Amino acid sequence: MKQPTRILAVLSLLTASGFGEELVLVENGRSDCVIVLPAEPSAVESTAAGELQKHLQEVTGAKLEIVGEGKSPTAVRRILVGASAEAGKLLEGLDLQSLGHDGIVMKTSGDAIVLAGRAPRGTLYAVYTFLEDVIGCRWWTATESFAPKKPTLKVPALGTVYAPPLRYRESFYRGAFEGVFSARLKCNGHSNNVPPEYGGHHRFAGFVHTFYPLLPPEQYFAEHPDWYSEIDGKRTHEHAQLCLTNDAMRQELTGKALEWLKKTPDVGLISISQNDWHGRCQCAACRAVEEEEGAASGPLLRLVNAVAEEIEKEFPDVLVETLAYQYTRQPPKKVKPRHNVIVRLCSIECSFAQPLDGPQNEAFRKDIEAWCEVAPQLFVWDYVTNFSNYILPHPNLSVLAPNVRFFVDHKVVGLFEQGDYGSNVGDFVRMRAWLLAHLMWNPRQDAEKLIREFVEGYYGPAAPHLLEYLQVLQDAAKRKDVYLRCFMPNTAEWLDLEDLNEAARIYRKAEAAVADDATLAARVRRERLALDHVWLNRYHALKRKAAAEKVEFLGPADPVAASEEFIRVAEANDPGQYREGRPFAELADKLRRRFRPAGPPPEACKDLPADGWVDIQDNEFNLANAGQWAETIEDPLASDKFAVRMPGDHYEWATSWPFSEDLGDGVAWRCFVAARCEASATGGPAMTMGIYDYTAKRNVAHRQVGVEESIGEGYRVFDLGTQKLTKGMSFWIAPPKRPGEVKAVFVDRIFLIRDK
Repeated sequence: MKQPTRILAVLSLLTASGFGEELVLVENGRSDCVIVLPAEPSAVESTAAGELQKHLQEVTGAKLEIVGEGKSPTAVRRILVGASAEAGKLLEGLDLQSLGHDGIVMKTSGDAIVLAGRAPRGTLYAVYTFLEDVIGCRWWTATESFAPKKPTLKVPALGTVYAPPLRYRESFYRGAFEGVFSARLKCNGHSNNVPPEYGGHHRFAGFVHTFYPLLPPEQYFAEHPDWYSEIDGKRTHEHAQLCLTNDAMRQELTGKALEWLKKTPDVGLISISQNDWHGRCQCAACRAVEEEEGAASGPLLRLVNAVAEEIEKEFPDVLVETLAYQYTRQPPKKVKPRHNVIVRLCSIECSFAQPLDGPQNEAFRKDIEAWCEVAPQLFVWDYVTNFSNYILPHPNLSVLAPNVRFFVDHKVVGLFEQGDYGSNVGDFVRMRAWLLAHLMWNPRQDAEKLIREFVEGYYGPAAPHLLEYLQVLQDAAKRKDVYLRCFMPNTAEWLDLEDLNEAARIYRKAEAAVADDATLAARVRRERLALDHVWLNRYHALKRKAAAEKVEFLGPADPVAASEEFIRVAEANDPGQYREGRPFAELADKLRRRFRPAGPPPEACKDLPADGWVDIQDNEFNLANAGQWAETIEDPLASDKFAVRMPGDHYEWATSWPFSEDLGDGVAWRCFVAARCEASATGGPAMTMGIYDYTAKRNVAHRQVGVEESIGEGYRVFDLGTQKLTKGMSFWIAPPKRPGEVKAVFVDRIFLIRDK
């Protein structure tokens, strides 16, 4: 398989007078070249030499000897790995430690090649850069790689000095957590688990949201309620923060932070950061600072600066990180971060269908530009997946490179790219982890070329079709001008039936192209899970749309069989989570419930044509606070033997069904709900139901159902009238909050009859 060779952009060239012509390292599988280490090599330099030896043997068949400096004849060809005395001479006095963090040098001089860099990781990164960009090796995943076969190996003249602009680089994907693979991707973040002999990685004391880990309310609140937020005149710790102007709190927090650092002396960063919710303190002192600074980040940054000043006295090399997140995202007017403070902005509110310089992201762009005016350096927590559903297409590939470059151009020195860290079967997650790692190492690379390189190298003959498939998704999102959030339940906002049909046609070609190669076929089949999940996730709506518009439907003919196949393929690939914090088994259970038989039609629909009515069973409902406010249960009284049960002790709209646009926007339907109740009361309200227009912010239908109307062994049908249903409307049903009087409310189905 032919692989492209790419050379890193050169930040500066060493003096070229020492450059020789092309250097032959191995000829016909034989070589007298040796790998030379410093007289007293570091563990990382020894690892670098071993990695170089191993991979060159795989490429050429020749095993180059590793020797210590001074133990090889100077006449033979040699690769100098690390900061040896001879390497120093050939580098003409260049101080490796003066390079930027993780900086590398690759230089040929006569019969020698120097591969070295700034400690601790630079030399290893120089070796990996040489192997990847000069020799043509590729590490696609922790277990899948490519090495070209070159029995005769010639190396061009080299003279590269490069330091990545990002000091901290974390590609936060499940597959990228393996330490050696992370090192080969040149990732060095907190979760990359790089062993010390491979250069180690940056580590935090408390990675994020540390207010309560530092000062747990269960330990402190009883005696020190004034250390926590005052909200609406009352001190509380529930969904709250700390009182940032309280001096006693600050002293205790500082002491706890110092304890953390003493227990983990090898960390280089500590997070002093807000909890992952709102609830900031509203006391007079905190409000006064906010007003003076013009932003909620004012009291936070004053606190962090004070803590950082004390930390510097004992740990001068530790950086103190805090968040500019949600309510603290705007910078203050007066206070500025200390030199040992890192502010990390979070892009959670952004649209990921447009780059950060696009109109949808104006607010975040202005915030990061404003922080640039006051901060010496920044970190960013960036979101590059759909946390609501990892196993759906997420068409953000076109913005990844522009956004990384935007960050680098705005003082960002640390980048945390939060991807599908819980999933092994997300939307091309292997390519994304690899792509982002390469962009963070060198943001000026061409992302389209990198994507093509991975797809061609990893999927073989299927590559042209997969690239076309990915482009169809990107074009669909662009055409719809979707605000692509990092929490989206489905693809309805940007991916329509026509695009899905086209994607299905293309994907069939991709699978046909690798049908005779089991390894490639398995890879391509696994990546189809995202497309499969779109069909399954929106199956009923898409099927109805195709029937109503009399257009082709290339989704599964048998959704039950397709669902089982989807589950089988996913489970064969160790799926992990299907959304943040939720196991794949939960999705498998939902799919199996979604595609059970619907049961007989309602009495009012028995004689109607198929396109004259619509049945929405409980397996299409949305349940709020599932398991507490509402749950799906087996019910022999229900039409399909299943129903949603809501206890009668609350009045939340816990069962709902958002109107599906496939039924036509503005078409008139007669609307019905089949429901019943169990109650000890003989009268009074049993439930309420209606249709709410979220666009107009009003109920278009509302009905209170009494106990006497709905109690009993059978389901009753409740009429919500004829309504012109539009996008943004949602059916809802709620219990009456009558604990002890109404035991439960049950909902079987919603059905609609087209108005004549």
